[in-house]
Amino acid sequence: MSIQHSILQLTLGQRIDSIRNTIQELKVDNEVTLVAVSKTQPASLIAEAFQEGVTHFGENYLQEALTKQNTLKHLPIIWHFIGPIQSNKTALIAQQFDWVDSVDRQKIAQRLSEARLLSGKTPLSVCIQVNISHELSKSGVDEKELPQLAHCVSLCRGLQLRGLMAIPDPRLSDTELRMQFRKMKDWFDQLRQQYSSMDTLSMGMTQDYLMAISEGATQVRVGTGIFGVREK
Repeated sequence: MSIQHSILQLTLGQRIDSIRNTIQELKVDNEVTLVAVSKTQPASLIAEAFQEGVTHFGENYLQEALTKQNTLKHLPIIWHFIGPIQSNKTALIAQQFDWVDSVDRQKIAQRLSEARLLSGKTPLSVCIQVNISHELSKSGVDEKELPQLAHCVSLCRGLQLRGLMAIPDPRLSDTELRMQFRKMKDWFDQLRQQYSSMDTLSMGMTQDYLMAISEGATQVRVGTGIFGVREK
């Protein structure tokens, strides 16, 4: 039975419980944060997932997210922006989100920091997105530029460098995918020695989050596994 088909047999609450139980069965030392990827999902389903104990939600599209945030402003949701960031959207992202998981260049980091400082809020938690598979079509900083970007983010007063994020090429074999997760963990461990605020390694989605956790992920982003197959 495929993942998609098995998911359809469960309620949303059962899906969330199944994910949590599976993570607990791995018996890893580090705590794992579940981020529900809620892009294209209605506010009603986000509220239902929140009632089931999920507090972190990830959105890719700014205008869609702002509408949901307004609808759900009575709930203490922790909002993550996880999509590509356009320069002209940095002010709203910095003001409206708790986390940005997809910082991939200095210009964006600096603009987010400036806008966050103007908002008067506490520093914005950020992860640097690494293009670990070196895909031309995918966002993320190249590995050779990662130390320089990490230094830049660490100097931004409106930001707090929390960790790294990656979305490996889904066409990889399991062996290749595991090697890329391990490479991310190596980078995370290396940079964490320099930046004490780093506590988050965000990698792994519905199809591969268990492997990612086994290789050191502390945060996974699950969409289909919670909400089912998205409508196009």
